[in-house]
Formats: sequence, structure tokens, C-alpha cells
Amino acid sequence: MKILKSIKMKTTKKYVCLMAVTLIALQACREEGRFELYSGDTVAPKKPTIIDWEPFFGGAIIYFQPPDDEDLLSINAEYTNVNGRTFRFAASYFTNAITVSCMGSVDPHTVKVYSMDRTGNKSEAVSVVVTPDEPIVQRVASTVSVKPAFGSFMVEWANGLMSDVNVYIDFEFTQNGTQRSITQVFSSSEDSVRVFVENLNLTELEPVSIRARVEDYYDNSSAVVDLGQITLLTDEVLPKAGWSLPDVRTEIGGVPQCFGDAHEGKLRFVIDDIIDEGMIYNYMHTDSRGYNGDVAFGNLPWNILIDLGDYYELSRIITHQRHYAENVMERGHYYQDENVGIYNMYIWDEDLAQWEFVSQRIIPVPNTGNLVELLQKARAGDFAYLYPDEPKFSKPTRWFRYEAIVGFQADYTSLLANCLSEITLYGRKSNR
Repeated sequence: MKILKSIKMKTTKKYVCLMAVTLIALQACREEGRFELYSGDTVAPKKPTIIDWEPFFGGAIIYFQPPDDEDLLSINAEYTNVNGRTFRFAASYFTNAITVSCMGSVDPHTVKVYSMDRTGNKSEAVSVVVTPDEPIVQRVASTVSVKPAFGSFMVEWANGLMSDVNVYIDFEFTQNGTQRSITQVFSSSEDSVRVFVENLNLTELEPVSIRARVEDYYDNSSAVVDLGQITLLTDEVLPKAGWSLPDVRTEIGGVPQCFGDAHEGKLRFVIDDIIDEGMIYNYMHTDSRGYNGDVAFGNLPWNILIDLGDYYELSRIITHQRHYAENVMERGHYYQDENVGIYNMYIWDEDLAQWEFVSQRIIPVPNTGNLVELLQKARAGDFAYLYPDEPKFSKPTRWFRYEAIVGFQADYTSLLANCLSEITLYGRKSNR
């Protein structure tokens, strides 16, 4: 009896499994049929039923009930702006809402909503009048702000919806008696943006008047925002004639000077104003000796301690990478291999007798497939502000500390970063 019962149970299980497989296959065929082309179909689908709508920034979310049509592909919406340009939006047949975001004012706008099947047949359109919330361009424009920087000014804005926008910065100034008007355009879809309008070379007696406006893909433009008039900060390259480097392992505030004399490298090369390029080998190399110059200690971090020879207030830094290539037109090691991708900056606080952290710099890799452009950026060096959030001078200091953190490789996680070509600092002489 037990054997017979066991056979019956196995037979029942097989039957259930067979039925399950059959049902799945039938469902798959039915679903597969839904995606077939209805080449001979000329019958338009039924129109969707509009249930409600709610305002959105520069548009609206329209809620609908899709019609019961077996070959329904999507629910579409169309909006034509005042310039006669039509924008189309689509939502899948198994959703119940569609977002339209292309409007440039808070006035009432008419949107046409219709169904479309897999042959391209369209239903009768249903008109929906919506009143959007604040347009995206105006929303972004209201967040634009400027701050003076060194030989430049900083522009920031927020774009919480991460929409594609173009921010136009119009600025005017008088230089050497000549009135100049310039416009720069910055495109971005990032949540928050900071850019610099650079290389203005203006004095404190030559103020800059700045305005901004924002445009989007949909031909919408914000009102012009008057950002007022600012005066730029001025600094200069610090002379290296008085700089010196303590011997390896010499400690300042408990931090030892790194080893940098491996292979063709010399630590002193980082402050000699000669940049490594092609066969001109002019860089330092730690040979992975790390923090205290000992091979057993590890690769990173390592520190370069610079005695500035006098008291200065620091503002900016330029770092140059090791090139190490047989031909100056080769990429060599730029933005990869053993170069430093992230570093920290410190100044020595004499009043507290300790190192004061200034900021961390992540050197950006140029987003270009053009080798010439990459080489130009690398040879110009990476320009960074010591205080990027609020450009200013540091407190008076005689010592500067460069701390290598990681290399460029493996998305800034590589612990193989042995080399650096040059450090240049900007600032002004202190009255201390």
C-alpha cells in the first residue's frame, strides 16, 4: 500500500508540474502575441480616461485610466509651446500617469493626451488644461549666486530636479579704460554645480557687474537675474628662491618628510620650477616607501614638508604630474599610473603648534577623447583653491604640507602613487 501511495503521489506531482508548465507557456504565448506587429490594423484604440492631474515644476503629472485594447502600446501626451514647437511624452500601457515637464510659465496650458497601439494608430485626443508650478528654469535661476575669487569669480547654483539646463553668465567690466562685455555658458544636469569664470586679471579697482539667466531644451528662458557687482581677489606666485625641504624623516609636528630620491627622481625637483615632460626627467619618486620613508611601512600616505622661508598667506596651488614618456606627444603617465590623484593640504599653525587641515583636492581627469587637449591640461598643471568653498587667504604661515592620499587608478582607489613633478603656491607676503 505504501508503495502504491508513493507512486500515486509522484504521478500527481508530475501532473501538477505539467499543468504549471502548460499554463506558463500559454501565458507566454498570450504575452508574446501582445508584442506582435499588427500590420493590417487600421482601427484606432479607444482614448484614455483622464482621472486627475497635479502640478509639477514646469509641467504636470496627468493621471489616467488606459483603455482596454489588447494591442495598446502607450499613452502619449503632446504640448505645443508659444513658438509652435511640439514636445511629446509617452508612458507605458501598464502605468496610470504621465509627466509633462516643458512649460515656461505658471499660466494655464493645454496638453493633448491620446492612446497609441502597436501599429501606430492614435486615438482621439483628450485635452487637459493644467497650471504648472514654478518653471524649472526660473527655479534654477533663483539659486544662482556668485563669490569673488582670485583673478576670477565663482558661480554656484542648485538643480534639485537634475534637469538639463544652460546657465548664461553675462558680465561687464572696464579694463585699461576699455569697456568689455562677455558671456559664458555652462551646461549641466547635476544636483549642485560650482564653476569658475577665470583668467580675468583684474585689479581691485576694476569691479565686475554680473547677470545670469537659465535656458532649457524646451526653449524656455528665465528672467534675467542681476547678481550685482563684485571686486575680485588678487594674489601672486610665491617666489621659490627662499624655499627649502627638510631632510627625509625630519619631523615637523610629528609628521616626517617623505623619501623622494628613488630611480631618476629627486625630492628637491618638486620646487625647482622645472616640469617633467617627455625625456626631461624632473620628478620625485618615493619607491613606495610611504609615511616615514621605510619600505616596510607601505605606499601611502606620504608628506612633502616645505619651508617657505618667510611668512605668507596662501591662496592657490598648482601641481604638475610626472609625464615619463619618450615622446612629448604621448600620454605617458598623465592622470594614471603612479601619479597622485587625491591629496590633502595643511598649513602650520604657529600659535597652536600644530598642522591645520586646509582642504582636500581631487584632481579631475579631463573628460575628453582628444589627446592634444589632455596633454594641454596636464602641462598647464592642476589649479586648485586652498579654500574652494569660500576663496580666501590662509592665516600667515611659514610651512606648507602636501599629503598624498591615493592615485588615479581604479577610480581613485590605487595605493600606488609614488610620483610628483612640481608644486607651485600662490598667495601674498604676510605682515607678520
